[in-house]
Amino acid sequence: MEEGDLAAGGRSAAAKGAWICFEDEAGQGLRPPRARTWGRRGQTPAVHIRAGGTGYVSIAGMLCYKPGQRSRLIYRLHLYRRRKGESKSFAWTDYRDLLLQAHQQLGAPIIVVWDNLNRHLVPQMRAFIDEHEQWLTVYQLPSYAPDLNPTEGIWSLLKRGPLANLAVAGLPQLVRIVKRSLKKIQYRPHLIDGCLIQTGLTLTHNPAEALDIPN
Repeated sequence: MEEGDLAAGGRSAAAKGAWICFEDEAGQGLRPPRARTWGRRGQTPAVHIRAGGTGYVSIAGMLCYKPGQRSRLIYRLHLYRRRKGESKSFAWTDYRDLLLQAHQQLGAPIIVVWDNLNRHLVPQMRAFIDEHEQWLTVYQLPSYAPDLNPTEGIWSLLKRGPLANLAVAGLPQLVRIVKRSLKKIQYRPHLIDGCLIQTGLTLTHNPAEALDIPN
């Protein structure tokens, strides 16, 4: 998808009264992302815990924007406990359910912008998109263009904030912290707006140009 296509998506959104939704995925295991912290001079800060079990939590997040409306964060989680026969990541049906959830919560057509993850491109997903074209339009980001996806900013907020240097005792605690952190972001739309600003993309009230992309 070229930048012109994304701009066309913005014009389509204005015409339909749709929300523009950016989707992306991230994950976190029990080993925390490292960040700068305070400690005694010459001594590396360390926290010793008795960790229990293993696991990984995957997050599919969607940032939703519409001029004149409060920005939204909608997400789903997938837990991988390393059990036999358990899926390691989201299936295409999970992304389908996320789209349905967004449409229901927003109460309007949605235009979704996401990357070329294989789950986004399977025939079943393409068929689902075609079957619901009355309220769903999907645009694909260019390859290796995370700078155009504001959802990347949410992962940065998590991994530089609540998850940074966090020593959890197990997967249940990690899930609780992730859910609590995402809920706090949901109640702070200025953070969601800031993620869009960082990409250089802007929303306007001009019905002919709802999504502007800088040259």
